Parts: sequence; C-alpha cells; structure tokens
Amino acid sequence: MIKRLLIANRGEIAVRIIRTCREMGIETVAVYSTADKDNLHVLLADKAVCIGPPPSAQSYLVRNNLIMAGIHTHCDAIHPGVGFLSENAEFARLALDNGFIFIGPDPQVIDLLGDKVKARTTACKFGLPVTPGTERAVPDIAGARKAVEQLGFPVIIKAAAGGGGKGMRVVQTAGELEENFLIAGAEAQANFADDRVFIERYIENPRHVELQILADGNGSVAVLGERDCSVQKNHQKLIEESPSPGVTKDMRERMAAGAVEMFRELRYRGAGTIEFLVERKDFYFMEVNARVQVEHPVSEFVTGTDIIREQILACTEGQMGIDPGTIRLNGWAIECRINALGPGKVTRLDIPGGPGVRFDSFLYTGCTMPPHYDAMAAKLIVYGKDRQAALAKMDRALKELNIQGIQTNKAQQQWIIQDPQFRSGNFGTSYYDQIAKEAEHAR
Repeated sequence: MIKRLLIANRGEIAVRIIRTCREMGIETVAVYSTADKDNLHVLLADKAVCIGPPPSAQSYLVRNNLIMAGIHTHCDAIHPGVGFLSENAEFARLALDNGFIFIGPDPQVIDLLGDKVKARTTACKFGLPVTPGTERAVPDIAGARKAVEQLGFPVIIKAAAGGGGKGMRVVQTAGELEENFLIAGAEAQANFADDRVFIERYIENPRHVELQILADGNGSVAVLGERDCSVQKNHQKLIEESPSPGVTKDMRERMAAGAVEMFRELRYRGAGTIEFLVERKDFYFMEVNARVQVEHPVSEFVTGTDIIREQILACTEGQMGIDPGTIRLNGWAIECRINALGPGKVTRLDIPGGPGVRFDSFLYTGCTMPPHYDAMAAKLIVYGKDRQAALAKMDRALKELNIQGIQTNKAQQQWIIQDPQFRSGNFGTSYYDQIAKEAEHAR
C-alpha cells in the first residue's frame, strides 16, 4: 500500500480523493495556485504545495511543476483527478518515469482512449457502433469543409484530447463552420493543452448514457451500471442519474458486453467511463473517459462501491476489493451540479442532510469562489428506493440548501426537478434547450 499520494487537481474532486485516502490510511499532498491558497482541499490535505499563479496554463497544466511537487514531498503516487491533465498520456509517462505510481491507465491506453479520435477507431475494432465522423483530427478549416461535405449538416466539432463539453460546438450551416471550428480549437488548447478537434454527424436529441467501469489491468472488469447524463446546457451536464430511465435490461447488457471485452483486451486499469448516444433501441459509441467522472457518486450510491478506493487499489495493488460478479443495481440516485454564476465570497452555507443525502464540494462559509476555473461549486446527490423517491428527496434537499454570497443555478435545478417532462423520464439532450425556450416565452 502506498503511503503518500499527490493530487494533481483542485476543488471538489481533490476533496473527494482526500476523504477516501484518509479512510485508507494514505497521506495526501495538495497542489494549489495562488488563487486557491484557502481552498478546502488545501486545508484538508496533510501537505500542500503552491504550483503557480491563477491561470491553469501556468499552474494546474504545468506538468513539471506537478512532478516536482511530488518529488519534494516524497509521494509514492499521483492521482490526476478529473479534467486538466487527467487524460494526458505525456503526464502519465512523466509520472512513471519519475518513479511514481500513476492512478490511471497505462500511457499507451490513455493514448488510445483518452484521445477521442483513436477511441473511435478502437471501439470499431471491438464491434461497437459509432456515429459517422472523421477518422483523424481535422487540421484546418479546409479539412473541416471537406468533412462536412461528406457528413452533411448538422455536425458537431469535438476536442480530441478532452471532454466535459469543452471544445465542443454544434454547427447547423456552412456559414457557422469556420467560427465554430476556430473556437473549438481554442477551447481545446486552453483546457487540455491540445488544439486538435474532430467532426461527427450530430444526432438530434438522443439520450446521453455512460457505463461506469472499474478494471484491475489483469482481466477483471466490473460494470457499475449506467448513468443518464442527458440534461445538459451547452453540452455541460446539469443532472445525472443512475440507472437511466431510458435504458432497458437488454440494452444495458449489450452495451456492457462490448465495453467489458474492450477494457479487458486493452488491460485497462482503474476507473473509466464508456459513453453512448442512445436513439430509441439503438446506441452509438461516443467516447471513453479514461479517468474517474464528476458524476461517479450516483454509481457509488446504487452499487454501494467507493469508486476512488477501487481505483487506487487497482492501480497500486493490481486488484480491486470488489468481485465484478457480485455487482447489483439497487435503488435510484440523482445528482444536481450546483454551478456558481460568478465569483464571490460565500457568506453562509447550510448543507442539507438526512438519510441518502450527500454534498460534495469545496465550499465553506468564508471561502472564495475564484473566477479562473470551472463554474461547478458543488454536487448534491441523493439516493432513494426508486426514481420517485429520489426525486422527492432531491426536491427537499434543494430547498434546504442555502448558499449566500454567490449566485448559483439552484433555482434552475429546482425548476427541472419539478418539471413534469423531466419527472416522466422521457427526455434527451435537447431537453434543457426546449424548456429554456418555453420559460423565456412564458416570461
């Protein structure tokens, strides 16, 4: 068992990792920019190292600074968290070359799966259906025009090296192509230090469904059910739930079969997510996130599994603490992402409680929400015996949640949770845009 782990990330996910490490008896080292010196992850970690000024390109994305922080604090392992360098194969190689255990897949696997273009090719090898798109990254606007001539409109431009809605733009007409191509590349560079993008045919209003995978690199692969992530604004997820109200037992088994074969053959190690677009009874491979996901708590609730713990065990011990054959889905879990609508100081924070309620955040009374990073301030997660019970619990928990000093999207989340269409379970990725237009028209 490792003794000390460096967390190459910030905010909520860093706090989440610290908590599991404490339970496992592992010391933690936090890294922080000068804007994050009073962040909760810095206060909770056993040690903390400043790695640069506020811009992520000068701090959280500087690989050498992260490695030096690990060396100077005598860490055994590095956990990349989510976003930033979590799917950067060169960072994984650098960590391994400097004697660290990397909490994630081998660099060559990240090259295949963390890169969205290579992941499409890999999925095809294992018989998973993919949406029509470019087989390689598109180098320039001329290449983009040639691609859409073959695919037709609408198309979606995606960052090759990232996820989370960053570097993703939907294009409906030829007149919109050049601007969106340039914006997508710039967003990809800013968020992932890689400006490559690729293009796919855009499927209108599918469900966005993902399978949570855990694997030990030695052939043992566990599927912790699926999550529905269809409620999105500008491709940024707002609400996730497990299981999905639109996935049947047969579809779940067909998705899992191909996923397990692919992860086993690649000797995948750690946590990962395979994502699909679902159209009625059909599904199409979209991408693999070769890391833990922001929305992993809903899968933890319905399977009773600490995903961070299993991820660390798989990467450090070579085996998980769970038996894949014993995984069962029980009950229903829903997560609402609480996003800040701007920076500011939190003057009061009242956290909801009760059975089956979880609040993952870096917020505390007196802390500052900085303007430099992702807008997500917290995740509110609930668990109930079924979807109706989980919805009632989330409705109650949102009413209890009180964050003062900064503006958040809490009211937006309450509106969605109470909306009859959302409660019916019949919705796709265009759902939020539709209700937003309806709400605007009503005003």
